[in-house]
Amino acid sequence: SPRFQWRDEGIVIRSGPATNFNAIDPALLRDREGRLWMSFGSYWSGLKLVELDPATGKLLAPEAVPHALAHDRSIEAAFIHQRGDQFYLFASYGWCCRGVNSTYHIRVGRSPVITGPYVDRDGRPMLAGGGTAVLASEGPFIGPGHASIMMIGDREWFGCHFYDATQNGQPRYALRPLTWDAAGWPVVGKVDATP
Repeated sequence: SPRFQWRDEGIVIRSGPATNFNAIDPALLRDREGRLWMSFGSYWSGLKLVELDPATGKLLAPEAVPHALAHDRSIEAAFIHQRGDQFYLFASYGWCCRGVNSTYHIRVGRSPVITGPYVDRDGRPMLAGGGTAVLASEGPFIGPGHASIMMIGDREWFGCHFYDATQNGQPRYALRPLTWDAAGWPVVGKVDATP
């Protein structure tokens, strides 16, 4: 659209030999107080969080050490969702990008503070490999990962990619209905192709 334009404003954050984190898979959240946050990361030392300047999109405190959110030997694709007085951290565990051999699955933890610590339903810290199972392979639905949550009308939906075993492991995207149980944990419904 001619109403919009792309302008490169430079690097927000980067990783390299001098960092212990991997700056990939960013996800943004503007909290209810208007603060802007970016979660990111995989493998290395796990998932991280930084605060951004809402006016520029750059790091609010460039010298600050990123907040550690979760760690496991194979973890990536952080997504934080604010609901009520809790922040929910969704993460992908396992291996992606291997078609029907992918082992990706999604787990969640929650915290009353966006910077954590995040714990699962059983109280295990996500920094110590915890995380309550949200979605895993079932039937031809293989290796779900990269969670997101969106409102469509008055209904919440859970989005993720997966590998379709009926199509030789081709990557696909799914929107599944999302509800919450009595204890405030997410429940992802069956695939629904027409939200």
